[in-house]
Amino acid sequence: MSDLFSSAAEDRLREQAPLAARLRPSSIDDVVGQEHLVGTGRPLRRLVEQDKLSSAIFWGPPGTGKTTLALAVAGTTRRHFAQLSAVTAGVKDVREVIDEARQRLGMHGQGTILFLDEIHRFSKAQQDALLPAVEDGTLTLIGATTENPFFEVNAPLRSRSTLFRLEPLSRDAVTALVHRGLTALGTTASESAVDLLIDRAGGDGRQVLTSLEVAGALAHPGPVGLEHVEAALGTSALRYGRDDHYDVVSAFIKSMRGSDPQAAVFYLGRMLEAGDDARFIARRMIIFASEDVGLADPTSLLVAVAAAQAVEHVGLPEAQLNLSQAAIHLATAPKSNRAALAIWNVRTDIRNGTVGEVPAHLRDGHYRGAAELGHGVGYRYPHDEESGWVEQQYLPDALVDRVWYEPSHHGREREVERRMSERRPGEPSEEDPT
Repeated sequence: MSDLFSSAAEDRLREQAPLAARLRPSSIDDVVGQEHLVGTGRPLRRLVEQDKLSSAIFWGPPGTGKTTLALAVAGTTRRHFAQLSAVTAGVKDVREVIDEARQRLGMHGQGTILFLDEIHRFSKAQQDALLPAVEDGTLTLIGATTENPFFEVNAPLRSRSTLFRLEPLSRDAVTALVHRGLTALGTTASESAVDLLIDRAGGDGRQVLTSLEVAGALAHPGPVGLEHVEAALGTSALRYGRDDHYDVVSAFIKSMRGSDPQAAVFYLGRMLEAGDDARFIARRMIIFASEDVGLADPTSLLVAVAAAQAVEHVGLPEAQLNLSQAAIHLATAPKSNRAALAIWNVRTDIRNGTVGEVPAHLRDGHYRGAAELGHGVGYRYPHDEESGWVEQQYLPDALVDRVWYEPSHHGREREVERRMSERRPGEPSEEDPT
């Protein structure tokens, strides 16, 4: 009788569970997204299908399917599946799971998989409590974390686990989730409502399903319309389709290149308000820092990279401050594309056959017989010179007069040009025209 009531209670809880929980797959075939892990022939799928998954860490941003993948493993494996959250569990709970796993293995020969959500919240002592059971095979651990496991998971535990990196869900994956959600809710939605949900998802499957569920409740008993999605998201629907996305990104880059901080921060705001992925914006600024600012202001690359790291560690909405600072810095920095032109032109020349042989004195001379071949012979070590520089040939003979990098006169690249001029024999520097 108690089993009957327990089963009824579980069914009722399942019906009342959030849409994201109701749609979690029962097998790996039902997983949406993460094709690089669960696609045909991919590593995680193969290990799960053969029931040979060893301890693993699922690492990725929120809403990318870490818990979903773990539950898909649970639906596929013949091993017992136990689940704990590091937010609420302690060492006592871990030891109980380990004791039960040992009994299960001894009595029935059945292994145990422990899924530990938010593993980064476990202290070093708590993680250490897992280590013996993982080492001797009592437990197969699946840990899930949004933090970099190289910083947050103990090295011994991490070294015994396979790291699987989950990526933000693609637009196609989010679209599939929305349609599954509509089916589960027994409703439909207008095309504009679906597009807005997908545009604002930011690769987060849980977020889009939560928003859809709220929109469905607001629309009940009718279909979901644009106004319901706007209310669920707490924002108005800017006209921002795929073409708008590319146009605004283009305007953002060109505004920074044109040294207009007002326009740069405006288009940054457009992208953020429209739900563009902050990581995408940060990546574009990192590229811009080398392509359009370069050595005219070498600190710009540091600023852009720092903004990208801030996005990962802080997240929105707070990271908008870091992105704004970086965009304004890049827009107001002196500009030079000479570093970018240098590598573009070099690679074009190499593809066209401009290669040549490495001069003998620059070749590796650290192995037996190298000197007999003339390798390394005659090389002059710049640090032996008081100036830290010595005149000698570095390019192949056939390319000795080629120039790919020519500094501009902008910003700190003027200093680069001065130093290069001083090292060109017979050529006066910019500051000494005599």
